[in-house]
Order: sequence, then C-alpha cells, then structure tokens
Amino acid sequence: MFFKSIDKRIKIVLIIILILFIMIVLRVFKIQVFDYNKLKDLANDLWSRDLEVAADRGKILDRNGEVLADNVTTTSLVLVPNQIKNKKEVSKELSKILNVTEKEMDKHVYKKTSIERVHPEGRRLSYEIADKINSLGFKGVYLVKESKRYYPNGNLLANSLGYVGIDNQGLSGLELQYDDILSGTSGAIKYFSDAKGNQLNLSDVYVEPVSGMNIQLTIDLNIQKSVERELDNIVDMFSPDMALALVMNPKTGEVLAMGSRPSYDPNNYKDYSLESLSQNLPIFASYEPGSTFKIMTTATAVEEKVVDLEKDHFHDSGSVNVDGSILKCWKAGGHGDQTFLQVLQNSCNPGFVKLGQLLGKEKLFSYIDKFGFGEKTKIDLTGEGKGIIFDLNQVGNVELATTAFGQGVSVTPIQQVTAISSIVNGGYLYRPYILKSINDAVTNNVIEEKYKHLVRRTISKETSATMRMGLESVVAKGGGKAAYIEGYRIGGKTGTAQKAKDGKYLVNNYIMSFVAVVPANDPEAVLYLAIDNPKNTALLSSYTTTPIARRILLDIIDILKIKKQSGGMEKDLEWTDKIMYEVPNVVGMKRDDAKKLLVNFNIEYSGVGDYIVSQSPKAKEKLEDQGTIRLMLGNK
Repeated sequence: MFFKSIDKRIKIVLIIILILFIMIVLRVFKIQVFDYNKLKDLANDLWSRDLEVAADRGKILDRNGEVLADNVTTTSLVLVPNQIKNKKEVSKELSKILNVTEKEMDKHVYKKTSIERVHPEGRRLSYEIADKINSLGFKGVYLVKESKRYYPNGNLLANSLGYVGIDNQGLSGLELQYDDILSGTSGAIKYFSDAKGNQLNLSDVYVEPVSGMNIQLTIDLNIQKSVERELDNIVDMFSPDMALALVMNPKTGEVLAMGSRPSYDPNNYKDYSLESLSQNLPIFASYEPGSTFKIMTTATAVEEKVVDLEKDHFHDSGSVNVDGSILKCWKAGGHGDQTFLQVLQNSCNPGFVKLGQLLGKEKLFSYIDKFGFGEKTKIDLTGEGKGIIFDLNQVGNVELATTAFGQGVSVTPIQQVTAISSIVNGGYLYRPYILKSINDAVTNNVIEEKYKHLVRRTISKETSATMRMGLESVVAKGGGKAAYIEGYRIGGKTGTAQKAKDGKYLVNNYIMSFVAVVPANDPEAVLYLAIDNPKNTALLSSYTTTPIARRILLDIIDILKIKKQSGGMEKDLEWTDKIMYEVPNVVGMKRDDAKKLLVNFNIEYSGVGDYIVSQSPKAKEKLEDQGTIRLMLGNK
C-alpha cells in the first residue's frame, strides 16, 4: 500500500514536469516564431541610435504652379561623444572650422549624452565648411542632411507666406496656418552601439524621410509682382507710414494678390522686428475707410429704393448742419444741383448725409452687418482684424450721417474688398480664401481642393447692375478719371480718410485709397489700394492712388487676358487729357486717299505699292491726337 502511494505521487510529479516542459517548449516556440520580430526590435532599440535626417517641407505654389516657397539642402553637425577618442584634437579642429572658441566646442564634445546636435554653430553649414569637417575623418563626427526653407522671390507675399524657424517649423502666416500639412516626417540613419556609446559591428539602417505635402494658392504670381512693384514705387515717391494692396476675384472670393509696406524678407526674418513680422496689413489694418465706404451706402439706398440715381436730385450748398455739427463737402461752395449718380461721382459728403437720413439707422446698419463689417471674414490666414462698427443704440443723427460717408467707423481692407465684390458680382458675399488646393509632394496631383463658399446674399442682381454702372461713371466722369483705360470698362471709387489719434483728427494726415473693378460690366478682379500719410504730394486720392492703380489694372488686363469691351462710357475730358480719335478703316484705299482721312495722325509707311493692305491700330480703335498709325503698302 505504501509503495503504491509513492508510485502514484511519482506519476503526478512526472505529469507536472511534463506539463511544465510542454509549456516551456510552447513558450520558446512562441518567442522564436511569433515574438521574434517584436523582441528583435526591442533589442535593436536598446542598441540603436538615430541620426535624424530632416524631411523637406512641402512647397508653396501660386495658382499656376510657380514656386513661392522652396527648400535647399544643407548639412548639420552631429556628434556621438563616446565614439570620439581624441576629444581634444576634435574640439580644436572643429572650433577652427566653425569659428568658435575651443571652450564652446568642448561643451559639445565632452557632453555626457548619446547624441549631440551642435546648435546653433553647427546648423545649416555651407558646402565648403561641411567638406572641411568631412575631410578630417574623425570617428563620432557626423554630417547629416538638413532642409532649409528658401523664398525665391524675397519679400514678395512675405506677410502672407510667413516664415519658418531654424528647426523648419512654421512660425507665422501660411507656414504656421498649414504647418501640419507642410511638415514632413523626418527620417534617420540608425547605427548600433553599446551602453557606453561604442559602435557595434552591425550595418547602419537608413530610414528615408517623407516630404510634406505641397499647397497651391489662389495667388497669381504675375499680378503679385505688379502689386509689389507699385508698392515699392509708392515708398520711393511718397515715403508713407504704410501702403497696401489687395486683388480679389469677385466671383469666387479667391485672393489673387496681396501685399504691404513695410515688409520683410523671410529668408532673413531675424533682421526684422516682431511687429514687422506679425502684421499682415491687408487683413489686419483697421481704419476709417473714407469715401470708398460710400459704395455700401449707395448700394443700400438703391436696394431699398429710397432714391433713383439718375432721376432724383440733391442740391449741395457745400455743407449740412446735423444737430449742430457742420459737415462739409470737399468742394468749397458745394456742387449745386446734381443727380444722386453725380453725388457718387463727385463723392459729395452732404449728399451721402441725405442718403443716410433717407435710409435711417436701422436700415443702413442692417446692410453694414449684411456686407460683413464688424466681424472677421474668416479668410484662411492668421491675424485678421474685425474693425469697429457703432452699436445701434449708440447711433445718433451725427453718427448716422458720418457713417454714411465713411467716417467714424473702422474697417479692414479685406472686409471692404469682400463687400464691394458682392456689390458688383450680382449680390453674392463669398468668403475670401487663399488656399486653392493641397497637392502630393512628388506628383503635385491635387489631393484636396477648396471651392468658393457663399456666406449670404447682400443685394439683388438689378441693384448690382446699377452699382456697376455707377462705379463706371465715377471713373469716366467723376473723381476716378486717372484710372480710365481706353477700350476697357473700369469702375472705381476714390477715398480720402482723415486719421484720428486720441479722439481728435490729425491735420494733413490722411489714408488715401482707391477701389477698382475690371471690367465694370463683368468683373474679373477687384483691386484695393491704400496709402497711409503720403508725403510731398497733393492730399487727394485722384493724384496718389488712382494713377498707380491704373498701372496695376493694365497688368491685370494683360495677365487675365481681358478683352476690350464695347458700350463703355466716354471719359469727360480734362485740360490735361489728350484728345482721342477713332481710327478709320483705310485698308484697300489708295495711299493718297487714306492720307486725307488720317489728318489727325502721324503716318508711318512700310512696304511698296499704291494701296493700303493692312493698318495698325485697326479700324474703330481709339488713338490720341497725332498718334502714329502704321500702314503696310502693296498692290491689289
């Protein structure tokens, strides 16, 4: 009985041993087969060290694929201190090449760390310096690829593009706004070392970096260059406190160009003040709009049918008394009897006071809200302002009167362009935007595209058509004549706003502005230009902003391939204007007969023959008095 009991216990022990053995075998099998890769990776992580290889940021492109922000490849110095045997010699040689003291270099060479990135003196090295370091052949001294942001056009669009820091992170503008899209995923060179940092005899592993995605903007580089050129001209001519320009497609809300002065070069952003780097004036600056705001008042009055621009009249005596406040017209003695269309052309303040009174504060301010003033447009850029509009309960008769002609309220340029775009495009208020699409970094194929966003309707199509006619009349017959372009229908409105400080208006200190629409009958672009406190010039927008705007408009016409339009208004000639004549058709005529018809022009002949076979300019085009017509001679 005793031996049977022992035998039974032995069997139980053997069974337990057998079970444990099977469990161990299964565990080893699992480790060897199923967990091998995981454990190998864990072991490698204990031994491996990463030398980071920076990824390229995605490019920023204009609407036509032109590069606005690119990358250049540089190298940076990285040390593995435990692999450096001759530390004193390494520190001495590197300090010579990098032009720093040995003491400064010792801080890196002798540092108790597995990997030491030499910062900042070892960052973004030139090829010449990198070659010198590489030629030393020191163990533990590595040169790794680093990507540096490069802006090929210098300060062009700088305040919108923004800039990146030394670690390639977006710090402002679009670089910050879309940093998560533009930033890629860094790669690495993995090498293996023991706990003391000594390199193991294992092959290095290269993990390739992944570039960030490209972003394509609504900006047209050629229009942007025109804007930047004229902003530079403004600085040279007028030495203003600031200047800005903004161009938008009124049918979509796409920003085609925007710029300002002062500006900066994002390639060298450290050379500029934080204020210069942070303010994007076309969306940030807030000031009294002056007479450009009269466009909104006029549109409201037409929409609400309180006046007929061409039939209803107003008598301007030169000033108007509103609750004891004398509000003057810019023209001493006033404009006398005029239609409300002429009130718009002449930018007559008393006439707009009358419009404000006819509308009443509830109506006028409801449309000011509808046009988007007093709130951000939500353009996809950082740092947008929202301006200041009176609370309705604070609006008395004087505030109503001054608001009607653009004084006492504060608005941003982007708000004005967005609102005016809705007034000329048929009554559709679109949210402005600058990002057109997100594109693949390699193929540049579109991954995600952005489309126009309708915020709300503002006015009817009929009112919009009336306003386009009214703005065209301002350029043909009113204060915007300096923007008139023969053969093209240009609409526009000047603005001269007196600046205020500490509750008082400054003397001879104005913001001069001009808004233009091209072409007026079917707008493809709205241009806004403003100059703050221009020096050494007549303080009238018609002498400052308007001629400059005309030069940008000519470029826009060329770049957007806008064709000449018929049915436009004839310009009322001023004493400085040259007389224009329509060119007759002389093709097919004899030379002498053609000469009799072309008495108002100079003639240049080419070819041989008695008949005119071609002419330039063509028939029905207009040419200034004594302008040159080129005739090609031939025989029938």
